[in-house]
Amino acid sequence: MKMLLTKRFTFEMAHALPDYNGKCSNIHGHSYHFEITVEGEPMKAPGTSENGMVIDFGRIKDVVNGTIIAVFDHALVLPRTGENAVNLEPYSAKLILVDFQPTTENLLIHFSQLLQPKFQGEAKIHSLRLSETETSTAELIL
Repeated sequence: MKMLLTKRFTFEMAHALPDYNGKCSNIHGHSYHFEITVEGEPMKAPGTSENGMVIDFGRIKDVVNGTIIAVFDHALVLPRTGENAVNLEPYSAKLILVDFQPTTENLLIHFSQLLQPKFQGEAKIHSLRLSETETSTAELIL
């Protein structure tokens, strides 16, 4: 039987969308809610701690915390192009310059590229969800 397991995370991050025609072109922050859903079958491995699990929720937590949360929590994410990003470096120890417009959609694609190799051979990532506000969520189905 295939099962889906979801683990939720929260982090704070600022970004700007310089190509956007509106307020979001300015630097602003969000309390992001991130969900990862993995799929698989419960292991039949009597005598092991993973017996009956698709994957240990603690393993998901460790991977996401190390790969996404530790990097992006309280960071400022800006596109690599443009003078403003260079000028902000002295003011942000966690300035992350990316090669894309840091929309919720593009962040999800980036997160999937970071996370997929970490779970190979364990569980398949089914989907990722990222909410930048209580009413605005993007979902990437893999």
